[in-house]
Amino acid sequence: MNFDLEKLDEKIASFMEYWGVAALRFSLGVIFIWFGLLKPFGVSPAEPLLLKTVAWLPLFQPETWLLVIGWWEVIIGAAFLFRKTIRIAIALLAMQMVGTFMPLVFLPSVVFQAGGFPYALTMEGQYIVKNLLIISAALVIGGTVRARKTPMAK
Repeated sequence: MNFDLEKLDEKIASFMEYWGVAALRFSLGVIFIWFGLLKPFGVSPAEPLLLKTVAWLPLFQPETWLLVIGWWEVIIGAAFLFRKTIRIAIALLAMQMVGTFMPLVFLPSVVFQAGGFPYALTMEGQYIVKNLLIISAALVIGGTVRARKTPMAK
């Protein structure tokens, strides 16, 4: 029996190339729907941070903004699940991401440990900074809107 590591590596890489973007789209869809639904149902661990962040916004009370943002996230998630709505998902995500980074500027005492600015993040700060990965995933997905390589691309 002859084991060819190069062929195995090629098969694994091909599998990852074929399914990777679909997995990213599905993952973002599930995460945004799930995290979004937690907000209107009042069970989001991000609720206190979100309420502090939007307290200064006009038009609505912070609790109403919580509902708006929660349903906004559900729409983002649902839009990632369908090829025809990827552009909508990315546009809505771009607007939402502006808001997610606001606590870094407006609430530094919440997102950085005492005496640890700018490197020692709190749990809330880590929750915010991980959004860089979400932005990167959206860039990868956005780069495929004209390509049809993945199984979810149809």
